[in-house]
Amino acid sequence: MFSVLLLLFSALCLRAADPHDQSGVPLEVDSPNAKLAKIVILVGGPSSKAMAHEYFAGGALLMNWLKEQPGVWPVMARDWPKNEAVLKGAKCVVYYGDGGGKQPFLEPARWKTFSKMLDGGCGFVLLHQAVDFPTGPDAEKIKGWLGGVFHGDIGSRGHWDMDLKTTAAAHPALHGVQSFAAPGDGWLFNLHFAEGRGFTPLLVGQVPDKGRSSTDAKAHAGRDEIIAWAYERPKGGRGFGFTGADLHKSWSYEGQRKLVVNAILWSAGLEVPKDGAKTTFDEADLNRNLDVKATVAEKKAAKKTK
Repeated sequence: MFSVLLLLFSALCLRAADPHDQSGVPLEVDSPNAKLAKIVILVGGPSSKAMAHEYFAGGALLMNWLKEQPGVWPVMARDWPKNEAVLKGAKCVVYYGDGGGKQPFLEPARWKTFSKMLDGGCGFVLLHQAVDFPTGPDAEKIKGWLGGVFHGDIGSRGHWDMDLKTTAAAHPALHGVQSFAAPGDGWLFNLHFAEGRGFTPLLVGQVPDKGRSSTDAKAHAGRDEIIAWAYERPKGGRGFGFTGADLHKSWSYEGQRKLVVNAILWSAGLEVPKDGAKTTFDEADLNRNLDVKATVAEKKAAKKTK
């Protein structure tokens, strides 16, 4: 009997120590109380290299931090909920995953449901590459909900050290947020932003000249570029975009954690604490729920077999 218990204990320890074990993250668990503010987090599949584009692990962190906020019920789903009923009544939808047309809500069968939610005032948050859309009417709709979209015509992207400065805006998303450094992360900038009232830059930073790849971006050398923004739609509803969060370690920066969680709460129409949202963090959190990704050698071998 003792040996059996020992084996079970050892198996549990091994599973707990496995950084790729995602079985402990509850998916599509709907709110037990309609009075709780439901926030749906959609996370993309494996992408890029290890410790970059860790959408599932990053989404799990966001879900845990949102659980710390009174009156909030976060629901996480891979790409798109298998049970669309969990979307009902959502105050905000967050998508953290690949862009360039890979956003799961762009599929025609889902777009009608998604559009109805956003046109009805549901909050909308996109992180990192999720802001990148093919040009067209759908992208214009996204810009109207979010306040900005990335297109390759004028946009630029790349990896470099950034010193992110908070703007002078008295915005709830900036409660308790200080300027912070983000070494080596990945960024998108020079987006198509909404014009007029309701658009508020939140984080800006200097971009190296080598990072300005488009003609339009090169024409604005030396300008602080908008990396995070908030948008209040004329007909109701709120949006937030942040083009950082490429490297998984960036969630260790308190400024990033607090900004993103603050902005999700604000986008959901909730009050943001005066000192900002609480985001309990342990360095070990970065080594949990990671995606299994092919190595460079494995990717090269796969290309040769095609």
